[in-house]
Amino acid sequence: MTGQQELEVGFDVPAKIGMSVEEVQTPALLIDLDAFEANLKRMRQLAERYHVQLRAHAKMHKSVDVSRRQMEIGGAMGICCQKVSEAEVFARAGFDNILITNQIIDTGKINRMVSFCAPGRRVICCVDDMANLADLSAAASRKGVILECLVELECGSQRCGVSDLAKLVEIAAAIDNAEGLKFSGIQSYNGRVQHHQSFAERQAVEKKVAAVTGQAVDALKKAGLECEIVSGGGTGSFAFEAESGVFNEIQCGSYAFMDADYGRIENETGQRFDQAEWQNALFLLTSIVSTA
Repeated sequence: MTGQQELEVGFDVPAKIGMSVEEVQTPALLIDLDAFEANLKRMRQLAERYHVQLRAHAKMHKSVDVSRRQMEIGGAMGICCQKVSEAEVFARAGFDNILITNQIIDTGKINRMVSFCAPGRRVICCVDDMANLADLSAAASRKGVILECLVELECGSQRCGVSDLAKLVEIAAAIDNAEGLKFSGIQSYNGRVQHHQSFAERQAVEKKVAAVTGQAVDALKKAGLECEIVSGGGTGSFAFEAESGVFNEIQCGSYAFMDADYGRIENETGQRFDQAEWQNALFLLTSIVSTA
């Protein structure tokens, strides 16, 4: 990367270190580091309190530097990505525990995914269809690597995942027996409830999520399949998953910057998130160019 002295303000960068806010060329994204780091430390405290692992979701920022801070001071043991191209950037940057929180169906994308699987690096994807397993297994076997899989449970998002527990067990067993694949657990994520303002409403939905997830874990255990990972939850619901005793991993992302929409949802005392324990940390600095 070129040195800072070679970067031109207004073309390469909006500002250089030491400049005042008034000198920043707009529009520019600004991070309040104090607020950002306070959010990271707060989430670390909560994860430790509930004895769950934090897998910070990188789709919110798509920044290697932000994810590193989430791990270094925020206690994250790994990251989530939304798609293969995101995951590959983080793999090339040295991240060694990556969950792609979606099903990877396209053979080209599957080949790219296994290309950055390597000894000492966990690459995990979600599965909800038996037909997907043959392509995943073939690609991993050709590469000579192990690709980990979570069976996705449909828990209310009405988006993807398996709702029938017998089918879920069947897919998990097939993964367990497939060459190049490893069954590592389940993903149970309800995205529809994350931004609901009412604490009571979110709590009621998440009790159902925890119940159906617990039933899935029990069904797998009866079939001789242990879930190393039970992953889910987001910034709007993670506390419910964390205290349920069912989940051992939470997938929060937006907590780091706390956007305006998440900021308005309520905690158990009725306070807004951005007035209680989280701070807005990302801002768009702009200039008024006309008052006509």
